[in-house]
Amino acid sequence: MKRRIEIGILYSRSGSYQLISDACRMGAMRAVADINADRQHGIELVPVERDPQSNADRYATLCEDIFKTSSARHVVGCVTSWSRKETIPVLEKAGGMLWYACPYEGFEANEHVVYMHACPNQHLVPLMAHVVPRFGANGFLLGSNYIWGWEMNRVARDLIADAGGKVLGERYLRIGETDVSRLIAEIRATRPNFILNNLIGTSSYAFLAAYRDLGDEDPAFRPEACPVISCNLTEGELPAIGESGKGHLSVGPYFAPRPAAFASSFEASAYASVQVMADVLSRDAEAGPAEFSKAFAERRFSTRLGPIAIDAHSQHATLPVIIGRIADGFFEVVSREDEVAPDPYLSRYDPAKTFGRPRLRVVS
Repeated sequence: MKRRIEIGILYSRSGSYQLISDACRMGAMRAVADINADRQHGIELVPVERDPQSNADRYATLCEDIFKTSSARHVVGCVTSWSRKETIPVLEKAGGMLWYACPYEGFEANEHVVYMHACPNQHLVPLMAHVVPRFGANGFLLGSNYIWGWEMNRVARDLIADAGGKVLGERYLRIGETDVSRLIAEIRATRPNFILNNLIGTSSYAFLAAYRDLGDEDPAFRPEACPVISCNLTEGELPAIGESGKGHLSVGPYFAPRPAAFASSFEASAYASVQVMADVLSRDAEAGPAEFSKAFAERRFSTRLGPIAIDAHSQHATLPVIIGRIADGFFEVVSREDEVAPDPYLSRYDPAKTFGRPRLRVVS
């Protein structure tokens, strides 16, 4: 008989980034269903689900509620870095673990979080290394007004400087804001080589639609001349973007082939999160952070995405780095590198290797 193990599912079912959240939830729930249907698997996973409704203040409360009202000690959830950081004190107090399936800005490592999507050396650094030689080094930086936007643009500023370029503008919108007229006006005036888009959800969709209109007016802003580049845009959002996204670039560990096992990297990463979690729990149903760290140090994990290694010290996954260009409803792959080890603090980043020029240092 299978041993029943409760796990938390903490994804919003509404709000401005619902498409991302739905993709993550779908991946996690698919993995739960597949594991439970596998007669050879020794455990049955029982989801304990809570819906924060895209309210950042509810994530910690609902994570605590999962721990108080069930036996769950593992939670698959959170989309924004804001929500992830809100849950960490709760995880530390309860001895629980969060399985985080979204790209993030790096510069974090916590023994209570397993980072199953890309960090900067697996998304922003290779994306910039691809774009700068082809389009130029002068960028315009956009972001939703919270941790992801702030930190991604901070790292991008350093990368642009290392590439010999200039930041021609840096602007933020509150999450869910769709009035992008001032952004378009500044981009038109400054004429960058590329736009780094760290907007999320409906803000991103509104910007891409307006930028498409700008490109129709002025060929200098068409994607073949001045692309919008993203580290968090996946197939799940393409229906909401429509023709406005065509030709622009994104990066991630997975883009769906045809036919596809998963609809996006968010779905694939959440699925892999449950697979790895279940692998360890099937051997030790009471496993916590210490036992998982030991397991990460000792072996690789078989997932539907292929073998996955997880660094035992930082608890970030080794992942492919794939750059894709939006075509007709899908991403065409323009670059791929397999098994890039995580470097969340960019301690191994080398500007000479990335951009072919050394970092300039001021000597006093």
